[in-house]
Amino acid sequence: MTKINLTRLAAWTLTPLAAVGLALTVPAIAQSANALSSVQAHLKATDTMTADFVQTDRNGQRLSGKLTLKRPGKIRFQYQKGVPMLIVGDGSRLTVIDYEVRQVQSWPVKNSPLGALLDPDRDLAKYARLLPTGNKDVLSVEVKDPDRPEYGTITMVFVRDASAPAGLRLRGWVALDSQNNRTRIDLSNQRFNVAVADSAFRWTDPRPNRRGR
Repeated sequence: MTKINLTRLAAWTLTPLAAVGLALTVPAIAQSANALSSVQAHLKATDTMTADFVQTDRNGQRLSGKLTLKRPGKIRFQYQKGVPMLIVGDGSRLTVIDYEVRQVQSWPVKNSPLGALLDPDRDLAKYARLLPTGNKDVLSVEVKDPDRPEYGTITMVFVRDASAPAGLRLRGWVALDSQNNRTRIDLSNQRFNVAVADSAFRWTDPRPNRRGR
C-alpha cells in the first residue's frame, strides 16, 4: 500500500504559491483583460467536469486518479487503487481523509486555492493576472486574494479548444507553498457538463463513532 503524508497532500489545496513578477504594457493589459474574461466565461459555462488526473509532488512522486467537479464548491479527487486517501469538497468545506490512519482535516472551500476554480461567480479581474506562456493557445492564470494571502494561490493552465465551454479546456494547475513544496495536477480525458449526482461528493468518516458524510 502506498504511504502518503497527509499534511503534504493537504498542503497543495491550502498553501500559497510564490508570486512571479510581471510588468505589463498597455496592450498587454488589454490582452490580459480579454484572457481573464475568457477564463471567467469558461468557469461560468462549466457546471460539471470529470477528468483523469496525475498529481506530481516536488520529489517526483506521481499519483493518479479520477477528478469529479460540480460547481459551485463540489470536487472529488479519487486516488488510484492502493492509495487510502480521498479529497472531497461538498460545496462548503474541503476535506482530506486518510483512511489508513483514520485522520481527517477540513476547512472552508473558500479558504483554499481551489476556491477560485470552484466559484464561477468570483470576479477574476480583482485577484487574477495573466502569466506569459509564449504560446497564444495556452493561458496561464495566477489567482490569489491579496487581502487573504493565507488562503493561498493557484496557477491554472488552459488551452484553447473550440469543443470546450467558452473555447477553453482546463489542462491543470500548479501549487507551490511557502516551504517550496511544489505540486502539479495534470488533467486528461476531460468531459464537460455531464450528469453528476450530489452523492458523488459524500464520503465515509473513518474516525470511531462518526457517521458517513
